[in-house]
Amino acid sequence: MAEGLSAAAANIGLDPILAAYTWIKLHVGAPGSAGTANAATETTRKQAAWAAASGGASSNTGALSWTGVAGTEDYTHFSAWSASTAGTFGFSGTISANAVVTGDSLTVPIGDLDVSFPLAS
Repeated sequence: MAEGLSAAAANIGLDPILAAYTWIKLHVGAPGSAGTANAATETTRKQAAWAAASGGASSNTGALSWTGVAGTEDYTHFSAWSASTAGTFGFSGTISANAVVTGDSLTVPIGDLDVSFPLAS
């Protein structure tokens, strides 16, 4: 049995969080409690639009694309921020991506960046 929020409570909590933290930054390891650890060489943040939360989860409604990335690396995590530069760190998560080399592009397709709360069952 999983412990967590009801789906309704998770939706109520998730929507304002996603509205506040729309800027996505790439990382090559866990971002840590401040969201600043293991930052990718590619520093450009991309703005995400989020679907209304349903069932305690939401996903990006538009593709996020980084073109001509700044370094050769393997992106494993992301962090979400309140602004395109500086701003406040909101949350982080993992991503699955192929390694890139300098000048490559990376696209996170629509619906592939998922954010959720654990739900009671």
